[in-house]
Amino acid sequence: MTLLLKPEVQPQNASMLTLVAAMAVVKGMERSVGITPQIKWPNDIILHGKKVCGILTEMSAQFDYVNYIVVGVGINVHNEKFEEDIENKATSILLETGKRINRAKLIEAVWEEFEHYYALYLETEDLSKIEKEYNSY
Repeated sequence: MTLLLKPEVQPQNASMLTLVAAMAVVKGMERSVGITPQIKWPNDIILHGKKVCGILTEMSAQFDYVNYIVVGVGINVHNEKFEEDIENKATSILLETGKRINRAKLIEAVWEEFEHYYALYLETEDLSKIEKEYNSY
């Protein structure tokens, strides 16, 4: 899933949105699936030692302002297996829980959590309001 943002932030502060998205994914998974993944800094979400999600953030900016930021989030939800070269590194919610979940509810939970953490980020353009919680994951 992809989100296009046009925030009024300084370009040097925009990279923190990857961490904001990571918090949103972790909290969204907790809320909608009942699992507690960890964050592997800066852009991977780990479940039982394997990658379940990757986050990529790209920005178009001028020297002093951001044109837009694209946040891409890829969550392995119903994957039943992975290629041999990554099967020891990757996992899915299905493989870890044995359950097929409603993807729309997961997406809704992640974006609702993103709205919350994004608002906190915009107040200061840094992670000061979520740093302690982020570090706990």
